[in-house]
Amino acid sequence: MKKTIIALSVLAMGAAQAEDLIVKIGSSAPLTGAQAHLGKDTENGVRLAIEDYNAKGVTIAGKKVKFELVGEDDQADPKQGTAVAQRLVDAGVKGVVGHMNSGTTIPASRIYNQAGIVMISPSATNPALTQQGFENVFRVMAHDGKQGPAAAKFALSKLGKKVAVIDDRSAYGQGLADEFDKAVKAGGGTVTTREFTTDKATDFLTILTKVKAQNPEVIFFGGMDPQGGPMAKQIKQLGIKATFLMGDGGCTPELIKLAGDSITEGSAYCTQPGVPLDQMTQFRTRFKKRFDAEVQAYSPYAYDAASAIIESMKAAGSVEPAKYLPALKKIQFKGVTSTIKFDEKGDLKDGVVTVYTLKAGKWEPLK
Repeated sequence: MKKTIIALSVLAMGAAQAEDLIVKIGSSAPLTGAQAHLGKDTENGVRLAIEDYNAKGVTIAGKKVKFELVGEDDQADPKQGTAVAQRLVDAGVKGVVGHMNSGTTIPASRIYNQAGIVMISPSATNPALTQQGFENVFRVMAHDGKQGPAAAKFALSKLGKKVAVIDDRSAYGQGLADEFDKAVKAGGGTVTTREFTTDKATDFLTILTKVKAQNPEVIFFGGMDPQGGPMAKQIKQLGIKATFLMGDGGCTPELIKLAGDSITEGSAYCTQPGVPLDQMTQFRTRFKKRFDAEVQAYSPYAYDAASAIIESMKAAGSVEPAKYLPALKKIQFKGVTSTIKFDEKGDLKDGVVTVYTLKAGKWEPLK
């Protein structure tokens, strides 16, 4: 008799589990190639959020929900980004956290818009993303229209008035460099030269030789750490005395690793939208314990993006994008990186930018 009761209980549990509502949330970032460390960091931020909500238990429309991550590798390539977007649409995801790079996010957003799927980027900062008029596109990081001027203001007030600007010609790198360039000129500074490279290059000696001839006080690079690290080394190699400054693409432990002893305290700075990382101690500790890895850059923002999707589903009582979208537009909650709330374009409201300086081999917020 006891065996029969146990068997019936197991069957009942199986039936209950079978009735759970499975909700797929997509994530897209470069998981291979030179930016894989950033892409995996981003995806793990989404993964941690999903695990947290599954552990707490979420009930929507009377059904227990189990969230599942569908991760894709867009290789930081625009063409691959659109292919990945279509795969996520075909997989039936109810929301997407991604993409990481502006160059992949902007074309991919058109696919999600056509399919009516919510997309929240944790890190695409080119202003053009939310200027397309897509009501289902959001981001949880302040865009370059805020970061560029903030970096320029810091450079002009603390580092020098003569600035050389280099970018990698990606949607992110060029977009940030353009905003920085405009703000420097508007602030009374001088852009001594404007140079460009690619997001695959590692040899910058020709460009930097031109830069050296102009004798700038600051070199600003709009790009990511796989290029920023070698560039910093070659700046030292050529004996250029200028301070090296990057945006969020350089605010990573990997940049410090790649640059080695070519950057020292006071010789390099970076800016990143969001509150200082030292205010995210609990998240960083949990992230390290779960993945045995340090936060690179974007995992806290990816966590907040996934949380925004799930919180909106809860508020709307539906996992369908068309039904939870109105709730997402009105959402407001305290995230890891800031208070998450969106303006009418889908941009983060009241986004802040933090300046970091190199101290004891780590990026520390400038006090």
